[in-house]
Amino acid sequence: MEPGNITQVSKFLLLGFSDEPELKPLIFGLFLSMFLITVLGNLLIILAVSSDSHLHMPMYFFLSNLSFVDICVTSTTVPKMLLNIQTQSKVITYEDCITQMNFFLVFSGMDDFLLAVMAYDRFVAICHPLHYMVIMNPRLCGQLVLVSWVTSVLHSLLQTSVVLRLSFCTKVKIPHFFCELNQMIQLACSDTFLNNLVMYLAAMLLGCGLLAGMLYSYSKIVSTIIRISSAQGKYKAFSTCASHLSVVALFYCTVLGVYLSSAATQSSHSSAMASVMYAVVTPMLNPFIYSLRNKDIKRALKRIIGVPVM
Repeated sequence: MEPGNITQVSKFLLLGFSDEPELKPLIFGLFLSMFLITVLGNLLIILAVSSDSHLHMPMYFFLSNLSFVDICVTSTTVPKMLLNIQTQSKVITYEDCITQMNFFLVFSGMDDFLLAVMAYDRFVAICHPLHYMVIMNPRLCGQLVLVSWVTSVLHSLLQTSVVLRLSFCTKVKIPHFFCELNQMIQLACSDTFLNNLVMYLAAMLLGCGLLAGMLYSYSKIVSTIIRISSAQGKYKAFSTCASHLSVVALFYCTVLGVYLSSAATQSSHSSAMASVMYAVVTPMLNPFIYSLRNKDIKRALKRIIGVPVM
């Protein structure tokens, strides 16, 4: 396209899921319910961990951080979509779009880092139980979370900086419910080679690198559990990491589903539908997964809501 036909737009249009007027109340109610459940469920996890001294352990410290990040992930995308439905407007300014994309990259990256850190925590707990409290001391736990935050922020700033150099055609319509990085790159009118290069290199180094670390941790965990002689010992060891393994599987399966489905169908609408899984559904389900399979969390939650603990 000729340079004269390219301008830096001031507004984008978030197309969302449907233009059917009769479906908008249903979509609004559904996403409002999921948002409230996500915020309430994760706040209860944070409150349970902070109020119960028995949960002041590395595993629950990381879990409370994950719950905070899950609230932030959902809060970055859903409220703007609900506001647009309520006001019957699809407009999002260029500045708001870039800001939304930036914060979503930060918090989704933190999700990935925290899952890797929690896998390492389970590796130390099961493979080196006698040295667990020495290795996973408060200083190391704080450093792991701090490094995760710093790396996520730097990655987000890198991605955002290369998006800022792009030019967009007028009347840009984003076939999504939020400003997602891949969608922004696809809609640009200028050369996107650098953006694609940075995006895929980051996916390989961060996404695949962290996944490889988790797979290594769980391979060691499985080999350790197999060597345990008693069935009760095997069950107890596996139960300590079952919830985290479920969350890891849910997170990566939904993320892979988004990119595989969009690559197979080339449909932005199907990509938006798939993105709901890791951007909205996964943060909503995490508190249920951890609370339902963890007796300590359930006991702390019962104390909070005033249910007698047996």
